[in-house]
Amino acid sequence: MIYFAAVLIAYLLGSIPFGFIAGRIAGIDVRQHGSGNIGATNTLRVLGKKYGYAVFVGDVLKGFLAVRIALWLAHFDPSTSYLVGILAALFVVVGHSFPVWLRFRGGKGVAAAAGACLGLLPVATFIAVMVWIAIFFVFRFVSLASIVAAVALPLSAWLLGNAADPIVLGFSGLIAGLIIFRHRGNIVRLLQGREPRFDRK
Repeated sequence: MIYFAAVLIAYLLGSIPFGFIAGRIAGIDVRQHGSGNIGATNTLRVLGKKYGYAVFVGDVLKGFLAVRIALWLAHFDPSTSYLVGILAALFVVVGHSFPVWLRFRGGKGVAAAAGACLGLLPVATFIAVMVWIAIFFVFRFVSLASIVAAVALPLSAWLLGNAADPIVLGFSGLIAGLIIFRHRGNIVRLLQGREPRFDRK
């Protein structure tokens, strides 16, 4: 029962479409502009920094809260393992990427994944975030930074000794795989030289 509750709460939290909500407040459907994505990057491009940063914070927080709530629920059942937090982390990203409220068309899941991983693997997540920042400021591609950071997450977990726990290592690999899968269109555009750089303004 604890596992079911944690997964359900995580999915519903992940499904909260902060980008879409921000667009409704601003009177613009972000799905009809820019990349059509409801994530923080497209929201920032379409609605500006105020909305973009707010959506980013909201997406990170829902990922973090999903994991912390799951681990809190685990205290009520001694037989519940650390796996409940991992499942919550996976399903909050699934909820963000495939929200029931928007006919399962959501964001790429990077910010939600960062928040979830922060609750489970804080050091590895910090390293992945630093990688994201470095790649972004050198190349100005949000998608490329996200893909490389996704790869850096399981590598960091392995280098930090989490390889001793195959579940944790597998979790970080699954998160990375899901993020890369959600960026498959961006990968094609990067290879073709058609991916837009992020404006410095």
